[in-house]
Amino acid sequence: MTSNELETWLKGEQSTSSGWSKDDGSGETVGHESGRKIIQILDKNPDKDPDKYDEEDLQHMRKVVSYCKRHLAQEEKAKQNTDSKSYKSLKNWGHDALKT
Repeated sequence: MTSNELETWLKGEQSTSSGWSKDDGSGETVGHESGRKIIQILDKNPDKDPDKYDEEDLQHMRKVVSYCKRHLAQEEKAKQNTDSKSYKSLKNWGHDALKT
């Protein structure tokens, strides 16, 4: 997903209806927070120059890849049902199952 696509998704109501809530009482899910971080990373380095990522960016990108890899087994369900928690959660993490 592009930064703009992800930002639009995260502003929508559907993005908040799946995932684990953070422990800070904010009501935001872990995936939603991750999506906001992904937008920051994409926006600060739109040319995707590897030398412009800092260690925090790299750590978060590794976390995103790990999450998506674990959950892509559910991707067929996500493609068949865009109302599923699988689809919404993957999208919060920047992966749109319909685009693959």
